[in-house]
Amino acid sequence: MNKREEQRRIREQKQHAAQQRSARQKLMAKAAGIVLLPLILIAVVYGIMSQGPVYSPVEIADIDHSRGNNEGVKLVVYADFQCPACALEHQVVAQAWNVISNRTQMVFRHYPLTGTHAHAWKAATYAEAAGMQGKFWEMYDLLFSNQAYWSALGNVDEEFDGYLSQLGLDIEQAHQDMESSALVQKIRNDQRGGTRAGVRSTPTLFLNGRMVPTPQSAVELISMINEAAGS
Repeated sequence: MNKREEQRRIREQKQHAAQQRSARQKLMAKAAGIVLLPLILIAVVYGIMSQGPVYSPVEIADIDHSRGNNEGVKLVVYADFQCPACALEHQVVAQAWNVISNRTQMVFRHYPLTGTHAHAWKAATYAEAAGMQGKFWEMYDLLFSNQAYWSALGNVDEEFDGYLSQLGLDIEQAHQDMESSALVQKIRNDQRGGTRAGVRSTPTLFLNGRMVPTPQSAVELISMINEAAGS
């Protein structure tokens, strides 16, 4: 065999080896696809199923944070604890509450704007953890009343732990609860439900399922409740 034939034979061997490698890679990719596709589908379905239910503004769930008269006008509020406009809305509701509480069921749902407010998610988790020890509305008041202070902090953990202590809550238990998937999912589901209902900013209020402008004063809120109640 001369040199030219030897070179041709080597080229043919290399080409054959390359074709075999390519065939093996295609076969492996196909096999991987067959194995991975069901796993991906299972993961997607599990993710959807594990998200839990979301509720529209006309639905009040057992897991909702609710106060007032369960038979009254339904006031559903989607808010972010670090949102300045939400803190103003909190003041308006607080000023009107003694007048409207006997004919209003107020429901708070989380809508943390995490892209804008660095501590919004943490505040929501602390509120939920306090709620698991029966003190949601008390923590709600503390977070909004002190918002101007803690919003400027680099780290809010110590400040929020102080609120838990002030309310007489078990701090260690609250920290454990904040890591639970149920607590995290509650916040996410509130936000998902709000987005489906048309919430795009905070605060967003619904009266008997209808989105309404945010009242700028206690008098305006009382008037809105009176109108919704038909009185």
